Parts: sequence; C-alpha cells; structure tokens
Amino acid sequence: MDVAANLVEIFSSVQGEGTTVGASTLFVRFGECDLRCRWCDSPHTWKPAKECRLEVERGTGKFAARPNPLTVPEVVAAAEVLQVARHEYVSLTGGEPLLQPVAAREVAIALRALGPQILLETHGIASEGLAALIDTVDVVSMDWKLASDVRRASDPRGAEVEPFDEAHARFLSIARAAPEVNVKLVVTCASSDDEIERAVAHVARLAPEATLIVQPVTPSGPVRDTPSAERLLSLCARIGEELPKVRLIPQTHKSYGAL
Repeated sequence: MDVAANLVEIFSSVQGEGTTVGASTLFVRFGECDLRCRWCDSPHTWKPAKECRLEVERGTGKFAARPNPLTVPEVVAAAEVLQVARHEYVSLTGGEPLLQPVAAREVAIALRALGPQILLETHGIASEGLAALIDTVDVVSMDWKLASDVRRASDPRGAEVEPFDEAHARFLSIARAAPEVNVKLVVTCASSDDEIERAVAHVARLAPEATLIVQPVTPSGPVRDTPSAERLLSLCARIGEELPKVRLIPQTHKSYGAL
C-alpha cells in the first residue's frame, strides 16, 4: 500500500523568511499542528485537511482541489507540473510535517531525487519524527518557541504554559546532523529577556555552528504590534556575544502578497 500524506497545498513561490529568503522554492504544506501560536497566520493548517490545493501552473496562484490523502506518486506528479527540478529548494512545511514522519520522509526522498534540496520547516519539538527522516534533509529550519506567545493544543486557554526549552534541546541535538541548521526566534512585544536568554544559551551549548534568526513578528490575529528597531537591534547585539551567526530577518513574502 502506498504511503499517503494529509496535505494542505502544493505551490511554487520563493522563500519568504530565514537564511534562504528569495530562493525559488516548491512548498509542500502538511496538515495538522499540535501547537497554537498567537501570531499564526495559517490556523487553517491546525487540523487535517479534507482537500489539498494543487497549483496548476507555476507562479500563477491558480489551484485545483484534490481529496486527501495524497500518495507519494501523486505528490511527485503535482510537483512535476510545477517544474520541481527548476527550484532550488523543496520546503516541507505546515502545519507540522513531522506529525507525519513516514509520509514526510518518502516525499523528501522522492522530490530530492529530482534535484532540489530539502528544507524542513518545523516547530522543533517532534524529535522522534525528525530522527526518522534527518538523513533526507539538507536544511533544518526549526523554531524555538517562546511560551509567552505559544501553547500546546492540549494546554487550557489562559493557563500557564510550560517552557518548550527541553523539547527544543532534544530536537536540536538531532537536527545538528543535517548539513545546515537554522534556529528561528519569533520575537513579539511579549517576549521576555529571560526566555530569549535561555533559548540562546541552549543553542550556544548544543549547536554553536547553527544560525540563529531573530524574526520580528508579523502582526496577525490577536498580535497587533511588532517590537521596535531599538529592541531588535539590542537583542541581536546581545545574542551575538554568545553565537557567531545571528541574523535579523523579517518575513518578506507578506510585503509583496505571496503565499
């Protein structure tokens, strides 16, 4: 029986954030996520999707719907329609792709064989899922979630959230086996110095070769404001005392209306 994946969409664009910003990228977006970020701009990916949107021609933003799940050959066929071999990266994103590790692994193997590098975009806590496919990934782009703005789907609303640090540390110890590892901190006006400093200390201890990306939040949902330039530059300067590779990179795709 073919491996199948619950997917939200497959489309061609350019990467809008992180160290590969601007690079031609085919996005394979998986359905379902077990975290709830206050600033999430894609809450429709929190639950498994009934249908998957497939872009019908590269860069047009025109889609056709297919019922879920999709087999790996169906994913490959959809990617070939979009000229997958002419992309620098395939992004496995979500939702959270590591909640479907078997399907994510097979998709990565199949699309990597067509030429692009595999970029895994992940919330950075599903360690067992990562271990199942780390050998198929070229770039791990993991979040380091801050409990000031993120909770688990199982956490009661309004309750105190246990920090994600230990789960992220376990994840990062596996992720560093990839050729490239990026750790992204989404910083909001609610982000505290203490939680940021704890995150940086963990990264400096476990993977000092990783690039740490400070990403100012793009206002979405209940998050209406973004930190000041003074705050962001000060953070980068302080983080740079602990880590050699620090980047301040906002989301860019929102500025030109891309997906």
